[in-house]
Amino acid sequence: MPDLRSLRLSRKDARSVATGFASGERPTADLVAAAVEQALAKAESSIAGSILLLLTPHFGRNTQLAVSTAARVAHCVQVAGCTAAGVFTESEWSLDAPAAAALVLCGDTGLVAATAVGGVLTLATATAAQHLAEIDAAVRFGMYCADGEGDLPARVWSHGRIIGDGNCALSFSHARTATRVSRGLKVLSDVMAVTGTDGYDIFSVDNRPAMATLLAGLPPNSPLSPWPPFSQLFAAVTDSTADPGRALKEGRYHLVPIIGISHDEQSLTLALPLDVGDRLFWTLRQPAVAESDSIEAVAELDALIHEPDFALMFSCIGRGPYFFGSADRDLACLRERFPAIPILGAYGAGEIGPVAGKSTFLSYSAVMTLIDCVHT
Repeated sequence: MPDLRSLRLSRKDARSVATGFASGERPTADLVAAAVEQALAKAESSIAGSILLLLTPHFGRNTQLAVSTAARVAHCVQVAGCTAAGVFTESEWSLDAPAAAALVLCGDTGLVAATAVGGVLTLATATAAQHLAEIDAAVRFGMYCADGEGDLPARVWSHGRIIGDGNCALSFSHARTATRVSRGLKVLSDVMAVTGTDGYDIFSVDNRPAMATLLAGLPPNSPLSPWPPFSQLFAAVTDSTADPGRALKEGRYHLVPIIGISHDEQSLTLALPLDVGDRLFWTLRQPAVAESDSIEAVAELDALIHEPDFALMFSCIGRGPYFFGSADRDLACLRERFPAIPILGAYGAGEIGPVAGKSTFLSYSAVMTLIDCVHT
């Protein structure tokens, strides 16, 4: 009887999954063809069973041509994917220029209709996501797709065709998946009650000036003091009376950006109105905390699937290279732990992933999924 471990390793050595990437000045079909051809060459195959194709919003006007080109090049019927603010693989990324990133599946594992067993890849436009009243019990991972400039709408496709309702849910056949989420939030205060408000303006929290309760959480004489960029400051509105750390871990909060301050009134202006009695705690998005969260998430994934065949990552446009300062540390955490596997990902307008055992809509997060192909 053959040694099963040796047999599995030999099968993993026969690469059946690979990524390709291409960028240029214009969103052409040739760009898509180049990405798919590169992936096929790495997989040492001329045919793919399934393709996951991610495109920047520049392809919004000629999306169907791009998708059809991928199908033609790989002789593949199942081409799924979406437009995203940016796309990347394990080796390249683009946030500004037209780009195509493709992952080809040439072995037993492929994209199929969503099943109740295992993880479900979910891609949706923001409009479609609004109509998903509740995420079901399945472990979902994915993103809201990004609109392009002007009138270019977000696009989602499956089976080589644009999906009219903008919602795609697929599973990986002959595979098992594991997903973890990195939030990257630093807690700046206890859970407090709003005690003075007028629409979007918060005047007092726990009967203290709102601005003072926030400033008290910032370390003195730090690079962030007296104020970090507004893009990093949030009110985490919660129904939890527990400590903020527990609320974060359980996902019992939603983030509301702070968009203004009034030194005269010691008040804060939020992106959404709150009522007296609402509970919140102040948070800060910080690269060091985000990277630490990602290191922990990747370690948990490694414990679940030690030898994955490939990985997917869906990250907020508010993270990535610009947030971390030239390099995407979320992606680096995956690459450093699993240096030999293909990775496909995108930066979007929102993320979908499991928190405290329940799949939910996220923001400013990175959702990481490992896929282990079960060879037959």
